[in-house]
Amino acid sequence: MEKYSLLQLAKHALSGHKHWPQAWRSPEPKKSYDVIIIGGGGQGLATAYYLAKKYGITNVAVVEKGWLGGGNTGRNTTVVRSNYFYPESTDFFDHSLKMYENLSLELNYNVMLSQGGILTLGHNGHDMEMLERWSNSLQLQGLDAEMMTTEQIKAHTPLIDTSRSARYPICGGFIQRRGGVARHDAVAWGYARGADDLGVDIIQNCEVTGVRKSGDRVQGVETSRGYIKADKVAFAVAGHTSVLGSMVGLELPIVSQALQAMVSEPVKPCLDGAVLSGAAHAYVSQSDRGEILIGGGADRHPSYGQRGNLPILEETLSAALSLFPSFSRLKLMRQWAGIVDISPDSSPILGKTPITGLYISGGWGTGGFKAIPAGGDTLAYTIANDRPHELIKPFGLERFVTGALIDEGAAAGVAH
Repeated sequence: MEKYSLLQLAKHALSGHKHWPQAWRSPEPKKSYDVIIIGGGGQGLATAYYLAKKYGITNVAVVEKGWLGGGNTGRNTTVVRSNYFYPESTDFFDHSLKMYENLSLELNYNVMLSQGGILTLGHNGHDMEMLERWSNSLQLQGLDAEMMTTEQIKAHTPLIDTSRSARYPICGGFIQRRGGVARHDAVAWGYARGADDLGVDIIQNCEVTGVRKSGDRVQGVETSRGYIKADKVAFAVAGHTSVLGSMVGLELPIVSQALQAMVSEPVKPCLDGAVLSGAAHAYVSQSDRGEILIGGGADRHPSYGQRGNLPILEETLSAALSLFPSFSRLKLMRQWAGIVDISPDSSPILGKTPITGLYISGGWGTGGFKAIPAGGDTLAYTIANDRPHELIKPFGLERFVTGALIDEGAAAGVAH
């Protein structure tokens, strides 16, 4: 695969951006693979990349029903952070954040990580007490977390309304300064190019219509382009994990709901990192193009529709404007929805399944994008060794039998 130097970029620019070489191949599917990963988003591509890079397993296919990164990877709000509450979560997500910090160098592809911080607001005494506990928990685990006063928040984010007459008066908050945002499509493209370089087949426009098994062992997948045999199969289809589970009789404790987001017209840089309010049910950041990106709570009804609705749109915008009144002057450019599959404890479901050779990466809720490097790294280990990586042992399906749940509903960031 050609690596782009500054000279090559200049050459393509002078030619009107014509005749760019393909960043990855579009091969026909082979009859069999050692591993098939269903889902061509960030989690699936990262898993394929690390299988090839770390374990030398290159006879791998990533099967995607649409185009690469066209699902939740291209429909999220790009936040990366590790400020969860419980050690099981912070260990995993900080592993991911550390990998993000080196990802552009690892992939030789700029993922545009911007670590402007993740600021979580408190609006009353109860909020502040909980944020103190949350911040203390992170500090005891060795993670960066810093409480902030109202005055410090105003200095950090001058456009925010800290007046006493605000709809949600700001009493303070806490910040994880290593948190921030990354470019979602760059993450997917970087992993795709890296996996392709190592021999992985990325097969787009290939919908999985069934998963074939014999007894309790997986055999392969039925697709719109024919049957493909495989010794191991992994689900990495956030939002639709339960649909694939039903193909093999695997009932999963997941509810899928639409999660909306929207962007304004672009403006000059005015926000660092992301600002989140659990009480207002909104979070705000600024994209690399200058758009003000706004997200909120999940829709109230289960759905697989990648579209928004006016009540949630209105609620989310109202909440964002209560924090940043000056944004009312901006035009709303577009809105969209991704499908989040939410588990009972708002934590992911990762690892092996009761079916031999079948692995799962799902139940991500709002955490899938920030977990892409760690999710791919740990699932690749699990597939290669047929035993769960230490970091994902707590996130196995068996916790719903034993009752060892990891309730991260509050730290998930928005109401589920």
